[in-house]
Amino acid sequence: MSDDQRDQTPAEPDRGPARAAAPAGPEPEPIRFFGTTWVNHDGGYALRRAAVAVGALTTAVAAAVLLRLSYEGLEIGDVGPFLSISVVILFAIASSIAFAKTWESFSRRPAPSSDEAALKGLKAIGFIGSLIAYFLRCLTEAPGEKLRRAEYERAVAEFARRRSSRTGNPAARRPKRKK
Repeated sequence: MSDDQRDQTPAEPDRGPARAAAPAGPEPEPIRFFGTTWVNHDGGYALRRAAVAVGALTTAVAAAVLLRLSYEGLEIGDVGPFLSISVVILFAIASSIAFAKTWESFSRRPAPSSDEAALKGLKAIGFIGSLIAYFLRCLTEAPGEKLRRAEYERAVAEFARRRSSRTGNPAARRPKRKK
């Protein structure tokens, strides 16, 4: 190796994934579209919230226009008032249930044995309600931020409590005397 090549070597050795340091505590759970920027409200958090809110509202309006065109197709097809009214009622009920379930998911996690899997089809039909819930939540915080922040702060406090109770090297302690 020549002197020129030695001068160009990096000062710090490259630490690959195998040598990465262990995390110094619990890691925050990322939120869709926000990653972990919700923890400190950095990294374009406010801009992301605005973009997600505008995107959800725009998508909801486009979906409503699409549903209106579909309804007009039913009117043109002259399917009768019963089917036309049934379709409107179906989408209204599905949207309200999707809104309620989506809003509820921002504040608590579903139980493992809950009926969330059974409601996937209904939430897909009422997707406009989910989009509106997403839009409204983005006006105040990242969707699910309050729940994840409470869980993260609880995990950090528990980690700090566990770390503070450790004193010294357990291997260096004297064995307890037998009576």
